[in-house]
Amino acid sequence: MGIGELDREAHVPEATSAGTAPRTLAEALRARGDEGLAALLRARPDLLSPVPNDLTQLATRAGTRGSVVRALERLDRFALQTAEALAVAPDPAPYPVLLALLAGDEGDPAIEAALPGAVALLREQALVWGEDDRLRLVRTARELLAPSAQHPSPTGLGPTVAEATAGMSPGRVQEIIAAAGLPATHDPVSAVAALTELFTDRARMGALLDEASPEALSVLDRLVWGPPYGEVTANPAPPVRWLRDRGLLLPVSARTMVLPREVALHLRGGRAHRTPEPVAPVVEVVREYRPQVVDGAAAGQAYTALATVEELLKSWDQGGPQVLRAGGMSVRDLKRTAAALDVTEQVAAFWLELCFGAGLLASDGEADERYAPTPAYDDWLDLPPAERWARLVAPWLTATRTAGLVGGQDAKGRTLSVLGPDLDRAAAPEVRHRVLELLATLPPGAAADPGTVFARLRWERPPRGAAQPVPPRAPQAAAGADETTGTGSGPEAPGDLRSRLARWTLAEAELLGLTGRGALASPARALLNLPLAEAATPTDHGGRVELSVAAGRAATLLAPLLPEAVDHVLLQADLTAVAPGPLRRPLADALAVLADVESKGGATVYRFTPGSVRRALDSGRSASDLHDFLTAHSRTPVPQPLAYLIDDVARRHGHLRVGAASAYVRCDDDTVLGEILADRRSAALGLRRLAPTVLAAQTDPASLLDGLRSMGYAPAAESAEGDVLVTRADAYRTPARTAPVPVPEGPPVPDTTLLGAAVKAIRAGDRAATAVRKEPAAPVASAGGLPRTSAAETLATVQAAAMTGTAVWIGYVNAEGAASQRVIAPVRVEGGFVTGYDHTADEVRTYPLHRITGVAELADDQV
Repeated sequence: MGIGELDREAHVPEATSAGTAPRTLAEALRARGDEGLAALLRARPDLLSPVPNDLTQLATRAGTRGSVVRALERLDRFALQTAEALAVAPDPAPYPVLLALLAGDEGDPAIEAALPGAVALLREQALVWGEDDRLRLVRTARELLAPSAQHPSPTGLGPTVAEATAGMSPGRVQEIIAAAGLPATHDPVSAVAALTELFTDRARMGALLDEASPEALSVLDRLVWGPPYGEVTANPAPPVRWLRDRGLLLPVSARTMVLPREVALHLRGGRAHRTPEPVAPVVEVVREYRPQVVDGAAAGQAYTALATVEELLKSWDQGGPQVLRAGGMSVRDLKRTAAALDVTEQVAAFWLELCFGAGLLASDGEADERYAPTPAYDDWLDLPPAERWARLVAPWLTATRTAGLVGGQDAKGRTLSVLGPDLDRAAAPEVRHRVLELLATLPPGAAADPGTVFARLRWERPPRGAAQPVPPRAPQAAAGADETTGTGSGPEAPGDLRSRLARWTLAEAELLGLTGRGALASPARALLNLPLAEAATPTDHGGRVELSVAAGRAATLLAPLLPEAVDHVLLQADLTAVAPGPLRRPLADALAVLADVESKGGATVYRFTPGSVRRALDSGRSASDLHDFLTAHSRTPVPQPLAYLIDDVARRHGHLRVGAASAYVRCDDDTVLGEILADRRSAALGLRRLAPTVLAAQTDPASLLDGLRSMGYAPAAESAEGDVLVTRADAYRTPARTAPVPVPEGPPVPDTTLLGAAVKAIRAGDRAATAVRKEPAAPVASAGGLPRTSAAETLATVQAAAMTGTAVWIGYVNAEGAASQRVIAPVRVEGGFVTGYDHTADEVRTYPLHRITGVAELADDQV
C-alpha cells in the first residue's frame, strides 16, 4: 500500500455509511462483519503479530510488502492470474474489464464461472477492495505484479502507450500519430490519448495491421506473448522501422524497443494470459486394484520398514559413525550404511532421518561425538509392531527435515549431509498432507498418476521464483529469421521445491506402507482422519482430532494386516536356521546375538558361525545355555554340526585372557602363548613374554582382542580384578534426547478463540479511534489531536460521566510514556483514580487521573 493511501486512511476515520462505496482499504475493512475480519486473519495470520490496535493499523499492515508477498505466494493459479490481470488493468477496474482480460474477446464459460470466486478470495484476503464497478488491487500488490523493465510481468505484457512515451519528445509523438494516419493534435497528451484510442479500437487496429508486411507481423508474433522487449541495431530493418514509425514498437532506449500493452492485447484477442487456468487439474487414475490388495501390499511394506529401522539401529548398538565437525554424517559413513541395508544412499538417508525425527537416534554429546540409539529406542522395541509403525509415521507427517535434500548444496555451495543442519523445509508437512489428501480423493484402491498430482499442486500453489530480466535481442530485417530471445510466460519449471517435496512424499509413503502399489491404504486414511468407506475431498483442517489419536486408529487398522509373530525357528544341518515369520521380541534379540542374518524376506535365514557363537558367549551365555535355548525354540532337532560348533567354540572361549597393561595376554597353557609368538601374524601386536603364562602387547586391549580373533583364537576380555567382562548388545545408549522440533512456516493459523478475541479488540480500538467527539468550549489542541483539558476539567467531566453512565473519550499516557486514546465508561472516581469499563480493551480498568491528558464527551450518535 502506498503512502498516499495511508494518508487518506489516516484522515478519513469515519465509518463508511450505508450505500457509500469505500474510499480506502481501511473503510472496506470497516464495512466488513466480524466473520469477514476473522476470515482475513485466518488466511493471513501474520497480520495478528501483534494484534492491530484498530482497522486502520490492520489495513496498513495488510499492505506491507512482506505480508503481501506471503499472501500472493499462497494463492492458487487462477486467483493469482486474476491479481495479475488487475495489475495490468486500469485502476480502478470495472468487473467487465477484468473479465475481458481473462476470457478474451471470445469469452470462456469456465472463466466466467470461476472469476467471482477468485475475486471473492482476493477480497477476503484484503488484496482487492472496492465494489465490482471499482475493483482496486492494493498498491503493493500492483507494484509487485505490474510489468516493468526491471520486473517482467507473468502476463508477458509491457508498458502502456502512455508509460512508454513518457520521456518522448512532443515532435516525435506527432510523427508517430501522423504515420499511423491520425490527425495532428495541439499537445502530446492528446496525441498519446489518440494513439491509445487507435490501438484499443479493434476495427481501426485491424485495418492498420492489414497494411503491415508478413515480415512485420512475424516480428509482432515473436513479441506478443513476451518478453515484450527486443534489441535493435542502429539501422533497423524495414519491417522494424515500419512498426516503429507507427508506434507499434516504441523505443525504450537507443537499442531497445518494446511492444505496447494495448497492441499486445489486440494481438492476443484481449487476453492477459496465454493459458488461463480457471479449473484445477484433475488427479487421474493410472490403475485400480482391489482395496484388500492395496492394504496387503502396504502392510507388507510397513513390516519391512520396521525391520529396516530395527536392523539399522541394532547395527549401531555399540556406537555409530562419528559426527562431523559441521554436523551430520560423512558421505563415506552414509555409503557404508546404505551397503549394510542393501539400499541406495538416498533411501538410507531417508531411514536415518526418519529415526532421527522419531527420537530413536541422536548424537551422544561426548568429546568424540558419535551417533547411537537413544533410550527411547528400547521403549519403542517393546511396543507391538503396529504401534511401532505409528510412532514412525506420525513424526514423519509433521517433520520439516527433508531427507531428499541430502547430497545437494546449500546457498553457500556446501554439500548437505544426512542428519546435518539446513535440511529443514517449512513447506514439507503441508505438502505431505496435501499429497496424501489428493490420493484420498480417488476411489479406494486407485493409484494416481504422479504427473497429475504434481500439476494439481503447482496449480494450488504456483511456484513464484523471481524472474531475472534478461534483455532479449530484438527482431531484425531478415524475414523469417528468429532473432528474438528470452522466455515467455510458459509453464513453471518442473524442479520447484514443492514438486520435489511431492515426488519425495510419494516415494517415502510407499516405503512406510502408507500406500500400496501407488494407492492410499486404509491405515493412511485413518492417520489423516479421513472417511474409510469412500473417497472424500478434505478442504477444512479445522476440528481434526489430535495426530496421536489418529495414529492410534491407523495402528488399529494395520495390526490385523501384519504377519503374526512366531516363537520358533527351524534348524537345518547346514548351520542355518529359518524363521518362518517375524520372531517375537525375546527370541529375535537372542537369535540376533547367536547368529548372523543371511537373507531376509517372507522367511529370514540365520547362519551360525564361530564368530556369532563367540559373540553369544561374550554376552554371558554358557554352552549349555545355548544348547537349551536352541532346543526350546526349534521345531526340528538341533543338528550335530551346530552342537559341535557351539562346544568347540565354548571349549576355547576364555582360554586366553586379555587385560590392560597397555594390554596383556595370559593363559594357563604356555604352549598356546608360544604358538602365538611364533605366528608371523602376531608381529603387528608387538608381543613379548613377561612370564610363562603372560604376554605383554604394545597395542590396546580392543585391538589385541581383534588381532587374536583374526588369528583364529577365542580370547575373552577381563577386568582389572581378573573377572571376565560380559558385553551385551544394548550396552550403549545416548543420554535422553528429544526429537527435533519442526520449523514452522510463518505464524500458526489462529484458533477460533484467538480470532474472536482479536476481532473484538480490533473493533474496540477502532471505535476509540473513529469515535466522534464533542468539541470543548475552548479547546487547546494537543500534539495527538486530543483537546487538552486541565485537571479540574478532567475530574469534572469523568465525574459527570460516572453519574450519568455515559462514555467519554480520553487521552492516556502510561508509565513508559506511550500515549493512547481510549473510550471508557466511568463507574467510580475516587482517590485520584477513575475506574470504568474500557471499550478499547473490553474490560474494567483503573486509570490514574494525573495520566489522563485530556477528555471529551462523545457525540450523541456515538453514545
